[in-house]
Amino acid sequence: MSVELPFAPVDGIIRRNAGELRVSADAAEELARRIQSHGAELAIDAAERATEDGRKTLMASDFGVEQVIAREDLTLPVAPIDRIARLRIDDRYRVGVDARIALADILEDYADNVASAAATLARHADRRTVQAEDIETYFALFE
Repeated sequence: MSVELPFAPVDGIIRRNAGELRVSADAAEELARRIQSHGAELAIDAAERATEDGRKTLMASDFGVEQVIAREDLTLPVAPIDRIARLRIDDRYRVGVDARIALADILEDYADNVASAAATLARHADRRTVQAEDIETYFALFE
Protein backbone atom coordinates (compact mmCIF):
# COMPACT_ATOMS: atom_id res chain seq x y z
CA MET A 1 0.00 0.00 0.00
CA SER A 2 1.41 3.35 -0.96
CA VAL A 3 1.14 6.12 1.59
CA GLU A 4 -0.69 9.26 0.44
CA LEU A 5 0.35 11.37 3.41
CA PRO A 6 3.76 13.10 3.30
CA PHE A 7 6.01 12.05 6.18
CA ALA A 8 7.22 15.56 7.11
CA PRO A 9 3.98 16.75 8.77
CA VAL A 10 3.66 13.39 10.53
CA ASP A 11 7.24 13.76 11.76
CA GLY A 12 6.28 17.21 13.07
CA ILE A 13 3.36 15.76 15.01
CA ILE A 14 5.60 13.15 16.61
CA ARG A 15 8.23 15.79 17.45
CA ARG A 16 5.73 18.08 19.17
CA ASN A 17 4.77 15.15 21.41
CA ALA A 18 8.28 13.75 21.89
CA GLY A 19 9.89 16.73 23.60
CA GLU A 20 13.64 16.18 23.71
CA LEU A 21 13.49 12.81 21.91
CA ARG A 22 14.57 12.33 18.33
CA VAL A 23 12.25 10.78 15.74
CA SER A 24 13.26 8.06 13.30
CA ALA A 25 12.07 8.24 9.70
CA ASP A 26 10.58 4.76 10.15
CA ALA A 27 8.41 6.03 13.01
CA ALA A 28 7.00 8.81 10.83
CA GLU A 29 6.36 6.35 8.01
CA GLU A 30 4.64 3.84 10.31
CA LEU A 31 2.41 6.51 11.83
CA ALA A 32 1.56 7.86 8.36
CA ARG A 33 0.45 4.35 7.34
CA ARG A 34 -1.70 4.04 10.47
CA ILE A 35 -3.24 7.48 9.92
CA GLN A 36 -4.07 6.56 6.34
CA SER A 37 -5.71 3.28 7.33
CA HIS A 38 -7.73 4.93 10.10
CA GLY A 39 -8.82 7.77 7.82
CA ALA A 40 -9.98 5.38 5.11
CA GLU A 41 -12.05 3.45 7.68
CA LEU A 42 -13.63 6.66 8.98
CA ALA A 43 -14.53 7.64 5.41
CA ILE A 44 -16.32 4.32 4.88
CA ASP A 45 -18.49 5.01 7.94
CA ALA A 46 -19.08 8.60 6.79
CA ALA A 47 -20.13 7.39 3.33
CA GLU A 48 -22.67 5.07 4.94
CA ARG A 49 -24.12 8.01 6.91
CA ALA A 50 -24.31 10.13 3.76
CA THR A 51 -26.08 7.30 1.92
CA GLU A 52 -28.60 6.99 4.77
CA ASP A 53 -29.34 10.70 4.30
CA GLY A 54 -29.64 10.27 0.53
CA ARG A 55 -26.45 12.23 -0.25
CA LYS A 56 -23.40 11.50 -2.33
CA THR A 57 -21.31 14.25 -0.77
CA LEU A 58 -19.62 13.59 2.56
CA MET A 59 -20.03 16.43 5.04
CA ALA A 60 -18.28 17.23 8.32
CA SER A 61 -21.31 15.98 10.24
CA ASP A 62 -20.84 12.54 8.64
CA PHE A 63 -17.58 12.38 10.59
CA GLY A 64 -19.34 13.46 13.79
CA VAL A 65 -17.95 17.01 13.63
CA GLU A 66 -20.23 19.95 14.31
CA GLN A 67 -17.64 22.75 14.50
CA VAL A 68 -14.96 22.71 11.80
CA ILE A 69 -11.63 24.31 12.71
CA ALA A 70 -9.74 26.70 10.45
CA ARG A 71 -7.63 25.01 7.80
CA GLU A 72 -4.60 27.06 8.92
CA ASP A 73 -4.74 25.42 12.36
CA LEU A 74 -3.95 22.00 10.90
CA THR A 75 -0.53 20.39 10.61
CA LEU A 76 -1.69 17.69 8.22
CA PRO A 77 -2.21 18.86 4.63
CA VAL A 78 -5.79 18.65 3.37
CA ALA A 79 -5.15 17.41 -0.21
CA PRO A 80 -3.67 14.05 0.87
CA ILE A 81 -6.47 13.70 3.42
CA ASP A 82 -8.94 14.01 0.54
CA ARG A 83 -7.14 11.18 -1.29
CA ILE A 84 -7.12 9.09 1.90
CA ALA A 85 -10.87 9.63 2.30
CA ARG A 86 -11.43 8.33 -1.24
CA LEU A 87 -9.23 5.23 -0.95
CA ARG A 88 -11.96 2.77 0.05
CA ILE A 89 -15.20 4.49 -0.90
CA ASP A 90 -17.06 4.32 -4.19
CA ASP A 91 -16.18 6.90 -6.86
CA ARG A 92 -19.74 8.22 -6.80
CA TYR A 93 -19.02 9.97 -3.49
CA ARG A 94 -17.59 13.44 -3.19
CA VAL A 95 -15.82 14.77 -0.12
CA GLY A 96 -16.83 18.31 0.81
CA VAL A 97 -14.19 20.85 1.83
CA ASP A 98 -15.49 20.99 5.41
CA ALA A 99 -15.46 17.18 5.53
CA ARG A 100 -11.79 17.12 4.43
CA ILE A 101 -10.85 19.60 7.13
CA ALA A 102 -12.92 17.73 9.73
CA LEU A 103 -11.24 14.44 8.82
CA ALA A 104 -7.79 16.07 8.92
CA ASP A 105 -8.58 17.39 12.41
CA ILE A 106 -9.75 13.96 13.59
CA LEU A 107 -6.66 12.28 12.15
CA GLU A 108 -4.36 14.88 13.66
CA ASP A 109 -5.86 14.26 17.12
CA TYR A 110 -5.47 10.52 16.50
CA ALA A 111 -1.81 11.03 15.52
CA ASP A 112 -1.17 13.21 18.58
CA ASN A 113 -2.50 10.48 20.88
CA VAL A 114 -0.40 7.78 19.22
CA ALA A 115 2.72 9.98 19.12
CA SER A 116 2.40 10.89 22.78
CA ALA A 117 2.11 7.24 23.78
CA ALA A 118 4.99 6.26 21.48
CA ALA A 119 7.19 8.88 23.11
CA THR A 120 6.29 7.47 26.52
CA LEU A 121 7.21 3.98 25.31
CA ALA A 122 10.57 5.22 23.98
CA ARG A 123 11.35 6.89 27.30
CA HIS A 124 10.32 3.74 29.15
CA ALA A 125 12.73 1.75 26.98
CA ASP A 126 15.39 4.32 27.94
CA ARG A 127 15.92 5.37 24.33
CA ARG A 128 16.52 8.83 22.96
CA THR A 129 14.66 8.16 19.70
CA VAL A 130 11.03 7.39 18.95
CA GLN A 131 11.11 4.42 16.61
CA ALA A 132 8.60 2.54 14.45
CA GLU A 133 8.49 -0.21 17.07
CA ASP A 134 7.07 2.31 19.55
CA ILE A 135 4.18 3.04 17.16
CA GLU A 136 3.68 -0.69 16.55
CA THR A 137 3.77 -1.44 20.29
CA TYR A 138 1.13 1.20 20.93
CA PHE A 139 -1.24 -0.54 18.52
CA ALA A 140 -0.38 -3.97 19.89
CA LEU A 141 -1.28 -2.77 23.38
CA PHE A 142 -4.32 -0.63 22.69
CA GLU A 143 -6.10 -1.99 19.63
